Amino acid sequence: MKNKIMKALLLLLLALGFPTSAAEIIEVSIYADESYPPYSYKENGEARGIYPAIFSKAFERMQAYKVHIKPVSWKRGLMLMETGQGLALFPPYNRPLERPYLTISEPVLVEQVVAFCSENSMNGRKHPAVWPDDFHGLKVGVNAGFNIGGDKYKKAVKDGKMYEDQAPSNRSNILKLLLGRIDCYVNDRLSILWEIERIKADGVYADSRQSIVEAAVINQEQAYMGYTNRDNGRYPYKADFIRVLNQILIDMKKTGEIQKIVEDVLSK
Repeated sequence: MKNKIMKALLLLLLALGFPTSAAEIIEVSIYADESYPPYSYKENGEARGIYPAIFSKAFERMQAYKVHIKPVSWKRGLMLMETGQGLALFPPYNRPLERPYLTISEPVLVEQVVAFCSENSMNGRKHPAVWPDDFHGLKVGVNAGFNIGGDKYKKAVKDGKMYEDQAPSNRSNILKLLLGRIDCYVNDRLSILWEIERIKADGVYADSRQSIVEAAVINQEQAYMGYTNRDNGRYPYKADFIRVLNQILIDMKKTGEIQKIVEDVLSK
């Protein structure tokens, strides 16, 4: 009871703009996709990549909070949000119909979604190709838990004109593409190119049965921090956390700091 009273008083002080002491700092866990390089991935048990770098800088400025970033599989992260067991997850796209359990933050970055395909699968097809009309009959790889490709693509899959194959990560999908087990892979352009370079560095690409090409630009997506709205008051500080982080993100975009972080991460 005493802890609940102290927490309520802290939240009131935050709402009124009063500073808090170190003893009153609230510890918060935020979940991150562990298999979405270079944006967000797990390395030696820690969250790495563009989004962890951006949010780590932002969290340093949230004096009332100590934030821990925990990498998890995307499907598990979505489950934690849907059941209210976790406060927030990054970096979802805005999917209000498919994910009504998420409230999104201020936009963080714009990502370009593309289709990479094997050259063999694109033989005899138009170039540049139009998505998804020029891809009928092909098997398309996507990351498990990702709602990607657009409504026309989803209808084509439902109607049996295209086929969807899910795998847990960028690397597993790209390896399936290189081995000819899928015809195309749909994801963020930068993420695909980043992983291809690492596959080449590991000497795997040389054993490929396929040459792959960027076949179509599908759309652009904005990525966010997604907050659960199924917590039933489990996180009484949530409104303040969202308000403060949103303002920090706005400021970081205005000053160009977010773009500089992106460039720094990619240059390493």
